[in-house]
Amino acid sequence: MVQTTLGSGKILVSCNGPVTTIVINRPEVRNALDNECARALGAALRAFDADEAARVAVLTGAGGAFCAGADLKQLGAGVDYFPWAGSDDGPLRAALSKPVIAAVEGHACAGGLGVALFCDIRIIDDTAVFGVFSRRWGVPMSDGTTVRLPRIVGQGRALDMLITGCPIKADEAIAIGLATRKVARGTTRAEAEALAQQVAGFPQIALRSDRRSAYDSFDHDTEAAIRREMELSLEARRVESQVGAARFSQGEGRGGAFAMPAARHGGNDPARTN
Repeated sequence: MVQTTLGSGKILVSCNGPVTTIVINRPEVRNALDNECARALGAALRAFDADEAARVAVLTGAGGAFCAGADLKQLGAGVDYFPWAGSDDGPLRAALSKPVIAAVEGHACAGGLGVALFCDIRIIDDTAVFGVFSRRWGVPMSDGTTVRLPRIVGQGRALDMLITGCPIKADEAIAIGLATRKVARGTTRAEAEALAQQVAGFPQIALRSDRRSAYDSFDHDTEAAIRREMELSLEARRVESQVGAARFSQGEGRGGAFAMPAARHGGNDPARTN
């Protein structure tokens, strides 16, 4: 396993075959991002996306917290933060071309909620707490939260969270679809990395085209979105589909395993289906 550091050690990056793990490493401030750390996170994400050998990323935080948002001490000292989604070089500007799995323990609040929402899948344990806690301090969301949150949990729940700043704990996060998998305490990174390895083993062209179509559909009406799905599917149909179908017809596909959602109330062994 190869490990590198960015941003004066505030971001740790390790590569294990096709899986890249990115760790926000400021546990003394619950992994709040100062400007240096935010730029380093963006650099790490872009490097993952550009690496042809990397297929799936895991994003997590050190020391039992995910990310507490922007570093308010830096902001309070008069150092303005740059918009993480609205800036051209912001770490959360646009979805990557490959999947990112969030491993969330502890707080994912304010801008940290935005970091979690940037990811495709959110795996949590029972310590996880989400919320727009910056509501108390008059700090607006500039990390994509007001756009991504309604698309994930629905407009009504998103407005409740955005207006009231209410905390959303683990079981409620599962219930409203903010998170989709809950695992045993302290195992989110290991579970996310195991899932990432499995996802990395799938044929990648079809996986990425389906993922891209799901994101692009928000920009189109139904008919146009279906046309876009067809356009994105062409390469996979040409390159992967016939080969995969042949493998299945020869018996290789029977008995294949998929990682199913963990139980809402915990358990670190995802169910398998054949």
